[in-house]
Amino acid sequence: MRPTPYVASLRVYEPLTAFDPADQLRWSQLEVTGNTSREEQQMALHRIIFPESPALRPDGAHVLEIDGARYVCPWSTATRCWAAIEEFKNTLPLTVSSLFIPQGLEEVITSGFDLAEDKVPHILTQTWIIPPRWFSLFSPEERVRGRDGQGAFTVIRTSLAHAKARCEEAHTAVQSAFGNGQVEEEISQLGNWLAMFHPQSYLELDYGGLAGYLEKSLLATGEDGLDADTSVEDVLSSIAGLASSDAAAAGRGYERLVTRWRNVAAFEQAT
Repeated sequence: MRPTPYVASLRVYEPLTAFDPADQLRWSQLEVTGNTSREEQQMALHRIIFPESPALRPDGAHVLEIDGARYVCPWSTATRCWAAIEEFKNTLPLTVSSLFIPQGLEEVITSGFDLAEDKVPHILTQTWIIPPRWFSLFSPEERVRGRDGQGAFTVIRTSLAHAKARCEEAHTAVQSAFGNGQVEEEISQLGNWLAMFHPQSYLELDYGGLAGYLEKSLLATGEDGLDADTSVEDVLSSIAGLASSDAAAAGRGYERLVTRWRNVAAFEQAT
């Protein structure tokens, strides 16, 4: 079982040559077959129990080998911790957020962040549900699913160029249908994030532990486990409906997606 079974990740893998010489040397020594996802999650749990500044120790990375070339996705732990704290603080009044994150703890977590060279996180994470806009970046044939030593898994991978083009198509369709608004802005921000990386990068969506919850919920409704997951197809169908002004088709795709992932999110209340 995964250490954090409720987290899905969207990762950018940049070519090794995109990093500075010191990082190139460090990343070139990593084992491609290493279970870096588990290591990343274990370190995150360790920091919950023993708070420390993630900026003051060497960070890890996920590594891919594609056609003989190495691609690296740094954990970007310091950047992600800082961003998570800022996002949480912005959702609540200061008098309330300080009860959850005391000033002393915040100082420990963010200490040394200004020293971090990488201010752009290579990884976005989401708990208990996967945002629909993430699925819009992929095509069904890019999806791989099955079971390994940690249980059910689904991983979807594409080139960054394809992901950026699909993100632009989704943004155009949503903006044309609804104008500017929250959904349009979220897709725009996703596109801006993708634009920050090397054009020869790869993008990966890893369901993480949510694959197991999704499989369980699909089997419970009489469907064929992960093979019945059509999340990518549903989002692409919905976008196509918006682009062709077919509101019924757009609604059907979106409703199928929301219903499927609402059942997964329900496990949060059961744990």
